[in-house]
Amino acid sequence: MATARDNETLTRVGPGTPMGELMRRYWIPAVKSSELVAGGSPLRVMLLCEQLIAFRDVDGNVGVMDHRCPHRCASLFFGRNEKGGLRCAYHGWQFDTSGQCTDMANVPPHQDFKHRVKAKAYRTAERCGMIWVYMGSGEPPALPPIEATMVEQTLVNHNMIQRHCNWLQALEGDIDTSHVDFLHGGLRTAEVYDKSDPRRFGAMHRAPEYEVQETPWGAMYGAYRPAEEGETYWRIGQFMFPFWTITPSGPFGKHIYARAWVPMDDTHTMITGFVKKSGVVNSPGGPSMGLVLGFDDREPNDSSWFGRFRPRTNPDNDYFIDRDAQQAKSFSGITGITQQDQMATESMGPITDRSFEHLAPSDRMIVVTRRRLLSAVNALTEQSAAPPASSPTDPYRGVRGGFFIARKGLKLNEVYEQQIEVTKDTMEMSSN
Repeated sequence: MATARDNETLTRVGPGTPMGELMRRYWIPAVKSSELVAGGSPLRVMLLCEQLIAFRDVDGNVGVMDHRCPHRCASLFFGRNEKGGLRCAYHGWQFDTSGQCTDMANVPPHQDFKHRVKAKAYRTAERCGMIWVYMGSGEPPALPPIEATMVEQTLVNHNMIQRHCNWLQALEGDIDTSHVDFLHGGLRTAEVYDKSDPRRFGAMHRAPEYEVQETPWGAMYGAYRPAEEGETYWRIGQFMFPFWTITPSGPFGKHIYARAWVPMDDTHTMITGFVKKSGVVNSPGGPSMGLVLGFDDREPNDSSWFGRFRPRTNPDNDYFIDRDAQQAKSFSGITGITQQDQMATESMGPITDRSFEHLAPSDRMIVVTRRRLLSAVNALTEQSAAPPASSPTDPYRGVRGGFFIARKGLKLNEVYEQQIEVTKDTMEMSSN
Protein backbone atom coordinates (compact mmCIF):
# COMPACT_ATOMS: atom_id res chain seq x y z
CA MET A 1 0.00 0.00 0.00
CA ALA A 2 1.40 3.39 -1.02
CA THR A 3 1.96 5.96 1.72
CA ALA A 4 0.74 9.54 1.39
CA ARG A 5 4.35 10.64 0.94
CA ASP A 6 4.96 8.07 -1.80
CA ASN A 7 1.78 9.12 -3.56
CA GLU A 8 2.87 12.76 -3.48
CA THR A 9 6.31 11.85 -4.84
CA LEU A 10 4.94 9.69 -7.64
CA THR A 11 2.33 12.14 -8.89
CA ARG A 12 3.66 15.72 -8.63
CA VAL A 13 5.76 16.88 -11.59
CA GLY A 14 6.10 20.66 -11.24
CA PRO A 15 9.46 22.47 -11.09
CA GLY A 16 11.38 21.55 -7.95
CA THR A 17 9.38 18.40 -7.18
CA PRO A 18 11.38 15.16 -7.01
CA MET A 19 9.46 13.49 -9.87
CA GLY A 20 9.46 16.69 -11.87
CA GLU A 21 13.24 16.91 -11.62
CA LEU A 22 13.52 13.26 -12.70
CA MET A 23 11.29 13.88 -15.73
CA ARG A 24 13.42 16.86 -16.75
CA ARG A 25 16.42 14.57 -17.25
CA TYR A 26 14.80 12.93 -20.29
CA TRP A 27 13.71 14.06 -23.75
CA ILE A 28 9.95 14.58 -23.90
CA PRO A 29 7.85 14.13 -27.09
CA ALA A 30 5.76 17.29 -26.89
CA VAL A 31 4.37 18.53 -30.22
CA LYS A 32 3.72 17.01 -33.62
CA SER A 33 5.97 18.56 -36.26
CA SER A 34 2.85 19.28 -38.30
CA GLU A 35 1.43 21.48 -35.53
CA LEU A 36 4.04 24.19 -36.19
CA VAL A 37 4.23 26.04 -39.50
CA ALA A 38 7.29 28.08 -40.47
CA GLY A 39 6.44 31.71 -39.72
CA GLY A 40 3.08 30.63 -38.29
CA SER A 41 1.25 31.25 -35.04
CA PRO A 42 2.74 30.21 -31.69
CA LEU A 43 1.17 27.22 -29.94
CA ARG A 44 0.33 27.03 -26.25
CA VAL A 45 1.90 23.92 -24.68
CA MET A 46 1.46 22.79 -21.08
CA LEU A 47 4.37 20.57 -20.03
CA LEU A 48 5.35 19.44 -16.52
CA CYS A 49 3.19 22.19 -14.98
CA GLU A 50 4.90 24.90 -17.07
CA GLN A 51 3.03 27.18 -19.45
CA LEU A 52 5.13 27.23 -22.61
CA ILE A 53 4.80 28.38 -26.18
CA ALA A 54 6.17 26.57 -29.21
CA PHE A 55 6.81 28.20 -32.57
CA ARG A 56 8.66 27.63 -35.82
CA ASP A 57 10.50 30.68 -37.11
CA VAL A 58 10.45 31.71 -40.76
CA ASP A 59 13.61 29.65 -41.37
CA GLY A 60 12.01 26.50 -39.96
CA ASN A 61 13.79 26.43 -36.59
CA VAL A 62 11.72 25.44 -33.55
CA GLY A 63 11.62 27.27 -30.25
CA VAL A 64 9.96 26.21 -27.00
CA MET A 65 10.00 28.74 -24.16
CA ASP A 66 8.13 30.17 -21.22
CA HIS A 67 5.15 32.09 -22.54
CA ARG A 68 6.03 35.19 -20.48
CA CYS A 69 8.13 37.88 -22.07
CA PRO A 70 11.10 38.52 -19.73
CA HIS A 71 10.50 42.28 -20.09
CA ARG A 72 7.07 42.84 -18.48
CA CYS A 73 5.64 39.28 -18.56
CA ALA A 74 3.05 39.81 -21.30
CA SER A 75 2.37 36.51 -23.06
CA LEU A 76 4.48 35.78 -26.11
CA PHE A 77 1.57 33.68 -27.40
CA PHE A 78 0.31 36.98 -28.85
CA GLY A 79 3.69 37.79 -30.41
CA ARG A 80 4.48 38.37 -34.08
CA ASN A 81 6.47 35.63 -35.81
CA GLU A 82 8.95 37.64 -37.85
CA LYS A 83 12.33 37.16 -39.47
CA GLY A 84 14.72 36.60 -36.58
CA GLY A 85 12.20 35.28 -34.08
CA LEU A 86 9.11 36.09 -32.05
CA ARG A 87 8.41 39.75 -31.34
CA CYS A 88 6.39 40.63 -28.24
CA ALA A 89 3.29 42.63 -29.12
CA TYR A 90 3.58 44.79 -25.97
CA HIS A 91 6.89 46.63 -26.49
CA GLY A 92 8.41 44.95 -29.54
CA TRP A 93 11.20 42.99 -27.90
CA GLN A 94 12.22 40.08 -30.12
CA PHE A 95 13.51 36.63 -29.15
CA ASP A 96 15.05 33.90 -31.29
CA THR A 97 14.34 30.18 -30.88
CA SER A 98 17.05 29.86 -28.20
CA GLY A 99 15.30 32.55 -26.14
CA GLN A 100 17.99 35.15 -26.76
CA CYS A 101 16.71 38.71 -27.02
CA THR A 102 17.74 40.04 -30.43
CA ASP A 103 16.03 43.43 -30.44
CA MET A 104 14.76 45.94 -27.85
CA ALA A 105 12.61 47.99 -30.16
CA ASN A 106 11.46 50.52 -27.51
CA VAL A 107 14.94 51.14 -26.07
CA PRO A 108 17.38 53.71 -27.60
CA PRO A 109 20.44 51.98 -29.09
CA HIS A 110 22.86 53.49 -26.56
CA GLN A 111 20.78 52.03 -23.69
CA ASP A 112 20.25 48.63 -25.27
CA PHE A 113 21.21 45.57 -23.18
CA LYS A 114 19.65 42.79 -25.24
CA HIS A 115 22.74 40.60 -24.92
CA ARG A 116 21.95 40.24 -21.19
CA VAL A 117 18.29 39.23 -21.63
CA LYS A 118 17.16 35.72 -22.41
CA ALA A 119 13.73 34.14 -22.24
CA LYS A 120 13.50 30.83 -20.41
CA ALA A 121 13.84 28.46 -23.36
CA TYR A 122 14.42 24.74 -23.70
CA ARG A 123 16.43 22.68 -26.12
CA THR A 124 14.49 21.00 -28.89
CA ALA A 125 15.06 18.25 -31.41
CA GLU A 126 12.94 16.89 -34.25
CA ARG A 127 12.67 13.22 -35.16
CA CYS A 128 10.03 10.88 -36.53
CA GLY A 129 7.55 13.72 -37.10
CA MET A 130 7.72 14.82 -33.47
CA ILE A 131 9.26 17.80 -31.67
CA TRP A 132 11.10 16.71 -28.54
CA VAL A 133 11.91 18.99 -25.61
CA TYR A 134 14.64 18.69 -22.99
CA MET A 135 13.76 20.66 -19.86
CA GLY A 136 16.73 19.76 -17.68
CA SER A 137 19.99 21.54 -16.97
CA GLY A 138 23.32 20.51 -18.40
CA GLU A 139 23.91 18.58 -21.58
CA PRO A 140 20.98 16.39 -22.63
CA PRO A 141 21.40 12.71 -23.45
CA ALA A 142 20.88 11.44 -26.97
CA LEU A 143 17.30 11.02 -28.08
CA PRO A 144 16.04 7.67 -26.78
CA PRO A 145 16.53 4.81 -29.27
CA ILE A 146 13.03 3.44 -28.69
CA GLU A 147 12.34 1.42 -31.81
CA ALA A 148 8.92 2.86 -32.74
CA THR A 149 10.31 6.41 -32.56
CA MET A 150 13.21 5.73 -34.91
CA VAL A 151 11.44 4.70 -38.11
CA GLU A 152 11.05 7.06 -41.05
CA GLN A 153 8.43 9.75 -40.49
CA THR A 154 6.39 8.52 -43.45
CA LEU A 155 6.18 5.05 -41.90
CA VAL A 156 4.81 6.03 -38.49
CA ASN A 157 1.41 7.04 -37.15
CA HIS A 158 1.27 9.41 -34.21
CA ASN A 159 -1.71 8.99 -31.90
CA MET A 160 -2.24 11.84 -29.45
CA ILE A 161 -5.12 12.27 -27.03
CA GLN A 162 -5.47 14.02 -23.71
CA ARG A 163 -6.60 12.40 -20.49
CA HIS A 164 -7.90 14.32 -17.48
CA CYS A 165 -6.08 12.52 -14.68
CA ASN A 166 -2.60 12.12 -13.25
CA TRP A 167 0.05 10.72 -15.56
CA LEU A 168 0.90 7.65 -13.46
CA GLN A 169 -2.62 6.32 -12.98
CA ALA A 170 -3.12 6.75 -16.73
CA LEU A 171 0.14 4.94 -17.50
CA GLU A 172 -0.62 2.09 -15.12
CA GLY A 173 -3.54 1.04 -17.30
CA ASP A 174 -1.00 0.13 -19.98
CA ILE A 175 0.95 -2.21 -17.70
CA ASP A 176 -2.16 -3.90 -16.29
CA THR A 177 -2.68 -6.69 -18.81
CA SER A 178 -5.45 -8.67 -17.09
CA HIS A 179 -7.99 -5.86 -17.57
CA VAL A 180 -7.96 -6.49 -21.34
CA ASP A 181 -10.15 -9.58 -21.12
CA PHE A 182 -12.67 -7.73 -18.97
CA LEU A 183 -12.88 -4.02 -19.79
CA HIS A 184 -12.21 -4.43 -23.52
CA GLY A 185 -13.70 -7.83 -24.19
CA GLY A 186 -15.37 -9.32 -21.16
CA LEU A 187 -18.16 -11.01 -23.10
CA ARG A 188 -16.07 -12.45 -25.90
CA THR A 189 -15.45 -16.16 -26.22
CA ALA A 190 -12.65 -18.13 -27.80
CA GLU A 191 -14.90 -18.89 -30.77
CA VAL A 192 -14.63 -15.32 -32.11
CA TYR A 193 -10.98 -15.95 -32.95
CA ASP A 194 -9.40 -17.95 -35.69
CA LYS A 195 -7.81 -21.17 -34.49
CA SER A 196 -4.39 -19.73 -35.35
CA ASP A 197 -4.92 -16.61 -33.20
CA PRO A 198 -3.28 -17.08 -29.78
CA ARG A 199 -5.46 -14.37 -28.24
CA ARG A 200 -8.24 -16.93 -27.93
CA PHE A 201 -6.40 -18.31 -24.92
CA GLY A 202 -6.96 -15.00 -23.15
CA ALA A 203 -10.70 -15.47 -23.52
CA MET A 204 -10.38 -19.04 -22.24
CA HIS A 205 -8.15 -18.18 -19.26
CA ARG A 206 -8.95 -14.69 -17.93
CA ALA A 207 -6.71 -14.88 -14.85
CA PRO A 208 -3.08 -15.18 -16.01
CA GLU A 209 -0.01 -15.99 -13.95
CA TYR A 210 2.77 -13.39 -13.92
CA GLU A 211 6.50 -12.99 -13.94
CA VAL A 212 7.80 -9.46 -13.35
CA GLN A 213 11.37 -8.24 -13.21
CA GLU A 214 13.34 -5.04 -13.02
CA THR A 215 15.32 -4.12 -16.13
CA PRO A 216 17.97 -1.51 -17.00
CA TRP A 217 15.26 0.45 -18.84
CA GLY A 218 12.55 0.07 -16.18
CA ALA A 219 10.48 -3.08 -15.68
CA MET A 220 9.12 -5.97 -17.74
CA TYR A 221 6.22 -8.33 -17.19
CA GLY A 222 5.20 -11.60 -18.73
CA ALA A 223 1.61 -12.74 -18.28
CA TYR A 224 1.21 -16.39 -19.20
CA ARG A 225 -1.69 -18.78 -19.67
CA PRO A 226 -2.14 -22.39 -20.80
CA ALA A 227 -2.37 -22.87 -24.57
CA GLU A 228 -2.40 -26.12 -26.50
CA GLU A 229 -0.85 -29.17 -24.83
CA GLY A 230 2.81 -28.51 -24.05
CA GLU A 231 2.53 -24.78 -24.90
CA THR A 232 2.05 -21.46 -23.11
CA TYR A 233 0.49 -18.22 -24.32
CA TRP A 234 2.64 -15.24 -23.33
CA ARG A 235 1.96 -11.49 -23.29
CA ILE A 236 5.06 -9.40 -22.58
CA GLY A 237 4.92 -5.67 -21.84
CA GLN A 238 7.39 -3.00 -20.83
CA PHE A 239 7.73 0.10 -18.69
CA MET A 240 10.60 2.33 -19.79
CA PHE A 241 11.78 5.39 -17.87
CA PRO A 242 10.38 7.87 -17.30
CA PHE A 243 6.88 7.44 -18.83
CA TRP A 244 7.07 5.01 -21.77
CA THR A 245 5.18 1.75 -22.22
CA ILE A 246 5.08 -1.04 -24.77
CA THR A 247 1.95 -3.17 -24.58
CA PRO A 248 1.40 -6.67 -26.01
CA SER A 249 -1.30 -5.41 -28.36
CA GLY A 250 0.16 -7.23 -31.38
CA PRO A 251 2.36 -10.18 -32.31
CA PHE A 252 5.87 -9.91 -30.90
CA GLY A 253 8.22 -8.44 -33.50
CA LYS A 254 5.46 -7.44 -35.94
CA HIS A 255 3.65 -4.70 -34.03
CA ILE A 256 6.26 -1.95 -33.53
CA TYR A 257 4.73 0.36 -30.98
CA ALA A 258 5.48 2.60 -27.98
CA ARG A 259 3.48 5.09 -26.00
CA ALA A 260 4.53 8.06 -23.86
CA TRP A 261 2.34 9.24 -20.97
CA VAL A 262 3.51 12.85 -20.87
CA PRO A 263 2.43 14.89 -17.83
CA MET A 264 0.98 18.24 -18.87
CA ASP A 265 0.46 19.05 -15.21
CA ASP A 266 -0.46 16.96 -12.18
CA THR A 267 -3.99 16.24 -13.42
CA HIS A 268 -3.71 16.25 -17.24
CA THR A 269 -1.78 13.76 -19.38
CA MET A 270 -0.99 13.82 -23.09
CA ILE A 271 -0.90 10.28 -24.46
CA THR A 272 1.52 10.15 -27.39
CA GLY A 273 1.69 6.90 -29.33
CA PHE A 274 4.10 5.86 -32.09
CA VAL A 275 2.99 2.97 -34.32
CA LYS A 276 4.95 1.75 -37.33
CA LYS A 277 2.48 1.68 -40.23
CA SER A 278 3.69 -1.67 -41.49
CA GLY A 279 3.16 -3.15 -38.05
CA VAL A 280 0.20 -5.39 -37.24
CA VAL A 281 -2.40 -3.64 -35.10
CA ASN A 282 -4.68 -5.92 -33.13
CA SER A 283 -7.64 -4.72 -31.13
CA PRO A 284 -7.45 -6.30 -27.68
CA GLY A 285 -11.25 -6.25 -27.65
CA GLY A 286 -11.39 -9.07 -30.17
CA PRO A 287 -12.58 -9.08 -33.78
CA SER A 288 -16.25 -9.65 -32.88
CA MET A 289 -16.50 -6.61 -30.66
CA GLY A 290 -16.36 -4.02 -33.41
CA LEU A 291 -14.24 -1.80 -31.20
CA VAL A 292 -12.03 0.98 -32.50
CA LEU A 293 -8.97 2.46 -30.86
CA GLY A 294 -10.76 5.78 -30.53
CA PHE A 295 -7.85 8.19 -30.90
CA ASP A 296 -9.74 10.16 -33.56
CA ASP A 297 -12.84 10.72 -31.40
CA ARG A 298 -11.74 14.20 -30.36
CA GLU A 299 -13.01 17.72 -29.98
CA PRO A 300 -11.58 20.30 -32.40
CA ASN A 301 -8.36 21.80 -31.06
CA ASP A 302 -8.47 25.31 -29.66
CA SER A 303 -5.74 27.66 -28.43
CA SER A 304 -6.26 27.21 -24.67
CA TRP A 305 -3.68 25.60 -22.41
CA PHE A 306 -5.57 22.29 -22.45
CA GLY A 307 -7.10 22.71 -25.90
CA ARG A 308 -5.12 20.10 -27.84
CA PHE A 309 -6.37 16.58 -28.60
CA ARG A 310 -9.24 16.53 -26.11
CA PRO A 311 -11.49 13.44 -26.23
CA ARG A 312 -15.15 13.94 -27.10
CA THR A 313 -16.09 11.37 -24.48
CA ASN A 314 -15.78 12.66 -20.93
CA PRO A 315 -17.30 12.40 -17.44
CA ASP A 316 -19.98 14.97 -18.30
CA ASN A 317 -21.53 12.60 -20.84
CA ASP A 318 -20.62 9.43 -18.88
CA TYR A 319 -18.44 8.36 -21.80
CA PHE A 320 -21.62 7.72 -23.80
CA ILE A 321 -22.19 4.49 -21.89
CA ASP A 322 -24.94 2.30 -23.37
CA ARG A 323 -26.39 0.20 -20.56
CA ASP A 324 -28.31 -2.07 -22.94
CA ALA A 325 -25.14 -2.80 -24.90
CA GLN A 326 -23.32 -3.39 -21.63
CA GLN A 327 -25.68 -6.23 -20.80
CA ALA A 328 -25.89 -7.66 -24.30
CA LYS A 329 -22.56 -7.36 -26.08
CA SER A 330 -19.81 -5.02 -24.89
CA PHE A 331 -19.28 -5.68 -21.14
CA SER A 332 -18.40 -2.03 -20.44
CA GLY A 333 -21.12 -0.46 -22.59
CA ILE A 334 -18.55 2.09 -23.79
CA THR A 335 -17.40 2.07 -27.41
CA GLY A 336 -13.69 2.37 -28.11
CA ILE A 337 -10.64 0.94 -26.38
CA THR A 338 -9.24 4.38 -25.61
CA GLN A 339 -12.57 5.54 -24.21
CA GLN A 340 -12.88 2.45 -22.03
CA ASP A 341 -9.41 3.03 -20.58
CA GLN A 342 -10.22 6.71 -20.18
CA MET A 343 -13.31 5.90 -18.12
CA ALA A 344 -11.38 3.54 -15.86
CA THR A 345 -8.48 5.86 -15.08
CA GLU A 346 -10.39 9.15 -14.98
CA SER A 347 -13.10 7.70 -12.74
CA MET A 348 -10.40 7.24 -10.07
CA GLY A 349 -10.33 11.02 -9.72
CA PRO A 350 -7.75 13.55 -10.95
CA ILE A 351 -5.18 12.04 -8.56
CA THR A 352 -6.18 8.72 -7.06
CA ASP A 353 -5.75 8.00 -3.36
CA ARG A 354 -3.58 4.88 -3.46
CA SER A 355 -4.06 4.24 0.26
CA PHE A 356 -7.54 3.01 -0.71
CA GLU A 357 -6.15 0.24 -2.95
CA HIS A 358 -6.03 -3.48 -2.26
CA LEU A 359 -3.46 -4.70 -4.74
CA ALA A 360 -3.52 -8.31 -5.96
CA PRO A 361 -0.98 -10.67 -7.57
CA SER A 362 -2.17 -9.36 -10.96
CA ASP A 363 -0.79 -5.92 -9.95
CA ARG A 364 2.82 -7.02 -9.54
CA MET A 365 3.98 -4.99 -12.54
CA ILE A 366 2.38 -1.88 -11.07
CA VAL A 367 4.11 -2.46 -7.74
CA VAL A 368 7.53 -2.97 -9.36
CA THR A 369 7.11 0.09 -11.61
CA ARG A 370 6.23 2.32 -8.66
CA ARG A 371 9.20 0.95 -6.76
CA ARG A 372 11.53 1.65 -9.69
CA LEU A 373 10.26 5.23 -9.96
CA LEU A 374 10.60 5.91 -6.23
CA SER A 375 14.09 4.39 -6.19
CA ALA A 376 15.20 6.55 -9.13
CA VAL A 377 13.78 9.70 -7.52
CA ASN A 378 15.50 8.95 -4.22
CA ALA A 379 18.83 8.23 -5.91
CA LEU A 380 18.63 11.50 -7.86
CA THR A 381 17.56 13.53 -4.83
CA GLU A 382 19.91 12.04 -2.25
CA GLN A 383 22.94 11.03 -4.32
CA SER A 384 22.61 13.10 -7.53
CA ALA A 385 22.68 9.76 -9.35
CA ALA A 386 21.86 9.82 -13.06
CA PRO A 387 18.34 8.46 -13.63
CA PRO A 388 18.07 5.02 -15.26
CA ALA A 389 18.48 5.00 -19.04
CA SER A 390 19.09 8.76 -19.12
CA SER A 391 22.82 8.46 -19.81
CA PRO A 392 23.67 6.40 -21.72
CA THR A 393 20.41 5.65 -23.51
CA ASP A 394 21.49 2.29 -24.94
CA PRO A 395 19.27 0.29 -22.52
CA TYR A 396 16.24 1.30 -24.61
CA ARG A 397 17.63 -0.20 -27.79
CA GLY A 398 15.89 -3.34 -28.96
CA VAL A 399 13.23 -3.40 -26.25
CA ARG A 400 10.01 -5.01 -27.49
CA GLY A 401 6.69 -6.37 -26.35
CA GLY A 402 3.94 -8.52 -27.82
CA PHE A 403 2.14 -11.84 -27.62
CA PHE A 404 3.26 -15.29 -28.80
CA ILE A 405 3.13 -19.02 -28.10
CA ALA A 406 6.14 -20.73 -26.50
CA ARG A 407 7.07 -24.16 -25.23
CA LYS A 408 5.65 -24.84 -21.79
CA GLY A 409 7.96 -24.58 -18.78
CA LEU A 410 10.15 -21.68 -19.90
CA LYS A 411 10.77 -18.60 -17.73
CA LEU A 412 10.26 -14.96 -18.71
CA ASN A 413 13.93 -14.29 -19.49
CA GLU A 414 14.13 -17.39 -21.66
CA VAL A 415 11.04 -16.69 -23.77
CA TYR A 416 11.90 -12.99 -24.11
CA GLU A 417 15.41 -13.71 -25.35
CA GLN A 418 14.05 -16.31 -27.75
CA GLN A 419 11.58 -13.83 -29.24
CA ILE A 420 14.23 -11.11 -29.56
CA GLU A 421 16.45 -13.60 -31.39
CA VAL A 422 13.79 -14.80 -33.84
CA THR A 423 12.65 -11.25 -34.63
CA LYS A 424 16.05 -9.52 -34.77
CA ASP A 425 15.95 -9.22 -38.56
CA THR A 426 12.81 -7.09 -38.44
CA MET A 427 14.38 -5.02 -35.69
CA GLU A 428 17.36 -4.20 -37.82
CA MET A 429 15.14 -3.16 -40.72
CA SER A 430 12.82 -0.94 -38.67
CA SER A 431 15.56 1.13 -37.02
CA ASN A 432 17.69 3.81 -38.62
